[in-house]
Amino acid sequence: MSEPKKFSAALDSDSRRTPGRVAFVTRRTSPYVKAKDDALVMTWPETLFRAAVAVEALGIVLVLLALFWDAPLEGLADPMQTPNPAKAPWYFLGLQELLHYFPPVIAGVLIPGMVVAALIVIPYFDINVEAEGVWLRDRARRLRIAIIAVGALTIALLLLQVWAILTPTVVVAGFMFLAAATPESPGKFHRWLVSKPLSFWIMTWFLIQATVLTTIGTFFRGAGWAWVWPWRG
Repeated sequence: MSEPKKFSAALDSDSRRTPGRVAFVTRRTSPYVKAKDDALVMTWPETLFRAAVAVEALGIVLVLLALFWDAPLEGLADPMQTPNPAKAPWYFLGLQELLHYFPPVIAGVLIPGMVVAALIVIPYFDINVEAEGVWLRDRARRLRIAIIAVGALTIALLLLQVWAILTPTVVVAGFMFLAAATPESPGKFHRWLVSKPLSFWIMTWFLIQATVLTTIGTFFRGAGWAWVWPWRG
């Protein structure tokens, strides 16, 4: 049988330092607990409050843009005279640009399906709660896997001549391998690269690809989906 706890009275306002005592808080003090700030925050209310503020700010910006600039709308649709090229809304132009490089089944079904499946499945594998840098542990094995994956993707894009996807892929992979080659570099930029987890590199690559494909489809495609320079009309 364990010995009963002994309690004693003391004048103290730090409940963590004296957890086994009955502390009397005097009139001019207040009870408090000394604790360090955690690296993580609660989803509610901190994260959701920040998201709500971001949504409200974005809504205000969009309303102001709508008040001062008119949308570039064309005339009424005429089934007897369709525009050339017939472009999708801007948020689908990246997908339409993919249709220029790949067959419809691959560009319209397989690639979007793989993206959605990856967004669902990836969080369940090797969860990195502390957002640890991808090269901080087991660097040699991870570097071999990255070289194989990037090399296979680069060869496939070279054979298909998909330069719009190949160029951002090479750029992002170059920075990723730069971080792997110099993990102990004293430079601030290098330390920032080394500290980034795998999710950062994947999401950065995805956002850059989406931006490049959407930009090309919006400004650099003309009649017959041919390449045109926007400043030449």
